[in-house]
Amino acid sequence: MFVTEECYSNACRLGYAMRLGLLGGSFDPVHYGHLLLAEYAREQAQLDLVWFLPAAVPPHKQSRKLLDAKHRLAMLNLALAGHEHLAVNTVETERGGVSYTVDTLESVRHDHPQAQLFLLMGADSLHDFSNWRDPHRICQLATPTVVNRLNFAERNVNVLQDYVDDGRLKEIKRCQVHMPTLQLSSSEIRDRVRQGLSIRFQTPRAVQKYIETNGLYRGEGKG
Repeated sequence: MFVTEECYSNACRLGYAMRLGLLGGSFDPVHYGHLLLAEYAREQAQLDLVWFLPAAVPPHKQSRKLLDAKHRLAMLNLALAGHEHLAVNTVETERGGVSYTVDTLESVRHDHPQAQLFLLMGADSLHDFSNWRDPHRICQLATPTVVNRLNFAERNVNVLQDYVDDGRLKEIKRCQVHMPTLQLSSSEIRDRVRQGLSIRFQTPRAVQKYIETNGLYRGEGKG
C-alpha cells in the first residue's frame, strides 16, 4: 500500500512520531499544482512524508464518473517516482464506495497509531468544512493544515473554533502553508486532451505520455 513503509517502520523502531501529511483528491489526472502543494506543505509544516490518497468516489463528485482507479494510481506513481518523501496511499480505492475523510483518517490512525497526522486542505475547503462528515472527529484525528495561495486573501481558520479548543486552534494556525498560485486543474487538462490540445508543462511528462499511450480522456465531455 505504501511505497515508503520501510521509512515509516524505521521511525517507529526509533520511537519517533513521524509527521504524516495526507492529501486527498480524485487526481484525475494528477498535475503540477498537486505536486507543488504537497512539496510546499512538506517543507513548511516540516512533514516527514506526504501521502496522496486518491478517492474511490469523492463525496462532492458522485455525479461524475472518474477514470478507473488503476489509471489514476498509475499516473500518481509515475508523477512521484524518485521522491522519497511523497508516496501513494491506496486505502480509499481499496475500500471503495464514497470516500469520506473521517473514515480514511480512522483507518490511517488504526494502522499507524504512533504517527502525527496532518490533513492538507485548500483554503477554499474551510468554507465548506462544516458540511463534511463528522468535522469534530476529523480535527481530533488530524491537524487541519490549510494551504493558502499567494496573492489571495488568507482564509481565517477561526471557522474551526467550533470543533477545537483554543490550544488546538493555535496549533492549526501555526501549521498554515503558503504556495504560489497556479492556474491548473484536472478538468482543464481533461478538456484539452478531448480537444486535441497540448498538456505539456501542466503535468509531468511521464503522466502526459501515459495519457497518450492509453488513449485516456479522448471523446470525454467537459467535466
